Amino acid sequence: PAAACLSSRIPYGTPVTRETIRTIDAGEEALRGLGFRQFRVRFHGEVVRLEIAPEEMPRALSPEMAARFVAIFKPLGFPYVTLDLEGYRQGSLNEVLSR
Repeated sequence: PAAACLSSRIPYGTPVTRETIRTIDAGEEALRGLGFRQFRVRFHGEVVRLEIAPEEMPRALSPEMAARFVAIFKPLGFPYVTLDLEGYRQGSLNEVLSR
């Protein structure tokens, strides 16, 4: 699937650094390695917000997969690992602009 620039995973007003881009890239590679096809790793400082396609969500919601997510993202520097229950959607970081 097509993927936008990795900087699109970072909220407005948050500095884009090489380290942050590398972290997002490593996280997305790990999710790809788990077999997920449509997803985004959204960077929110100490929180990573994982968006997984709705059709892949049942697999993402299993306790085993939750443990895998934690094992991947805590070593990447995220104290908090979250799964967005709305799933993957393009432009989700733009949602705050309409508020």
